[in-house]
Amino acid sequence: MATVYLGRATMQPNVFRKRIERVEGTMATGDWVRVCHLEQQEAKVFAYGLYNERSEIPVRLASWWGQRPDEAYWDRLLDQAVELRHQWLGLPKLTDAYRVIHAEADGFPGLAVDRYGDVLSAEVFSMAMYLRCRSVMEGLSRRLGTRHWLVQPSPLFHRQEGYDVPAFDSGELPKWVQVREAEAKFRIQFESGHKTGFFCDQRDNRLRLKELSPGRSVLDLCCYTGGFSVQAALGGASEVIGVDLDEAPLQLAKKNADVNQVRVRYSQSDAFAYLRDLLRTGKQFDIVVLDPPKLIRNRDEHEEGAKKHFDLNRLAIQLVKTGGWMLTCSCAGLLSWDEFYDLVSKAARAGGWDADGVWQPPRRVQIVSRTGAPPDHPVASHCPQSEYLKSLWLRVY
Repeated sequence: MATVYLGRATMQPNVFRKRIERVEGTMATGDWVRVCHLEQQEAKVFAYGLYNERSEIPVRLASWWGQRPDEAYWDRLLDQAVELRHQWLGLPKLTDAYRVIHAEADGFPGLAVDRYGDVLSAEVFSMAMYLRCRSVMEGLSRRLGTRHWLVQPSPLFHRQEGYDVPAFDSGELPKWVQVREAEAKFRIQFESGHKTGFFCDQRDNRLRLKELSPGRSVLDLCCYTGGFSVQAALGGASEVIGVDLDEAPLQLAKKNADVNQVRVRYSQSDAFAYLRDLLRTGKQFDIVVLDPPKLIRNRDEHEEGAKKHFDLNRLAIQLVKTGGWMLTCSCAGLLSWDEFYDLVSKAARAGGWDADGVWQPPRRVQIVSRTGAPPDHPVASHCPQSEYLKSLWLRVY
């Protein structure tokens, strides 16, 4: 086994190239490597990692201060992942759509796997894990009793990992499945879906919205396939509008409304344009949900993405009736909780004339609660930046 030397020991799982002092031995992509540090005169092994020389992250640490991982190691991790979701969280009683493997937090760096009924859907970010995906998916299928699985490389896989690899599946993969989330039913299409196909990370927020919705008007911005809007309608909302720019997810959102026998008005539109049109008419809602796609994908996009978050929140807050609610979210891991809290607070206080000549008075907000992804998306204690989803429930005055 080859050895990689770092200047110092670390619990951070992503080892970037600049942190590597030297490499001894030969290795191929996907191999395990010993990882040593040079803090003392005699180098000591402190971790084992998965290697990819072409990657922006050549070594992904997976095991610390133990024996070299073997096949039994992966089996133990799979058992632990399933035990958390089934025995401890009891998710199958509530839903058959949940996260089974959450990357570093479950010991699989660069791999996320969601269960959707009889299908396991994986998004992979690491070439080393891509090479192991068939074994992982087959092992999960045996444990969960599912019949099909799909593995898809992340959209930035080629740029970040240096390999252009295809998606692959177990064969006879259905084009879509129907899952349940409490009393709601959702269809998931695998050909056109983002990431693994459905956002399980918003489950708790969707169910909370349902509880708040009876008799209230709801606006669901960036609604994707209608998760929030369908739950609001099932909760007894008096009016529900969903808005998204992409046609394909909107068509699926309409099917989701139909299969649940609820009425939702969906509109294909840019969120900024739609918000400004509503402001011109003076239309407001009891509850506004703002759940945009990832606006900050890398550090170069931080400033522009943060500004988009600010502008969206500034406009959306104006559409909430006095005493109404707003759920605002960010799935950008590079945007910290403090930054998100600050920009939402500033967006509420921002007043004046906007570019369309519409007056935006300042609003006062109460932050009622801060939420993130549900517990089937655990956060690795040695990788706190993996807490990517940030949500604020606001009361607006």
